[in-house]
Order: sequence, then C-alpha cells, then structure tokens
Amino acid sequence: MVPVLHIRHNGRDQPMSYLAIKYLHMTCAALSGTLFFARGMLMLADSPLLQRRPMKILPHLIDTVLLTSALIMVFWSRQYPFVQPWLTAKVLALIAYIVIGSIAIKRGKTKGARTAAFVVALLLFGYIVKVALTRQVWWW
Repeated sequence: MVPVLHIRHNGRDQPMSYLAIKYLHMTCAALSGTLFFARGMLMLADSPLLQRRPMKILPHLIDTVLLTSALIMVFWSRQYPFVQPWLTAKVLALIAYIVIGSIAIKRGKTKGARTAAFVVALLLFGYIVKVALTRQVWWW
C-alpha cells in the first residue's frame, strides 16, 4: 500500500502520494544540480552575478524542499541510511558534495582550488544520481 499524506488545500484535506513526493524530490535534485553547475560556471567566469541575492537564496530554498522530500520518502518507505547500503552511500556522498561544493563556490582560497573542488563536486553529484537510479553503491 502506498502511504498517503494529507495536506490542507482550498479548505479541504487532499491526498499527496509517495509518487508525488518522489517526483518533487527528483525535480528538486535536477534543479539543485543545474543551479550548482550554473553557479560554478559563474565562479569560473568571476561573474558578479554570483553575488546577486537570488543566487544566494534559491539554492537554500530548493535544497530545503529536496531534503524534506527525501526525509518523507525515507520514513514512508522505511528504507533507512546505515541499514540500506545504497542509501548510506547517498548520504555520505551528499555530505562530501556539500562540503566540497562549498569550497568550490565560496570557501576555496584560490581559483585553482575552487575549480578542482567544482569538478570533484560535479563527480559526486553524478555519483549520487547514479546511486539513486541504480541502487548500486559502486561507481562501475
């Protein structure tokens, strides 16, 4: 049986299925990755657009919805990190992606360090997507 969350909409409770949450999660993952790539390209170009308010706020909004949807799916599906190897790999890779992505976009001291971190973060993002799609921990 598919778990159903009821949300209040137009004064009535409306069901929201696991599939809807999954598609929301996948959409946010795609938006998050695309925006990270765009921010990385702006960093490489030394563009002042990287300092604009939307470029600072939008990633946090998207990633909050992404994480919230992930937690809902974890609890509804009863598939937990450190129980399911593929989910553990995703969580650990996500932590590495966040740390290295932060170095790439703002914390790297030199452009060379930020560039290297950007490439590694993109590889980590690809690994996370690969694990999500295949549920296989290994890269190959």
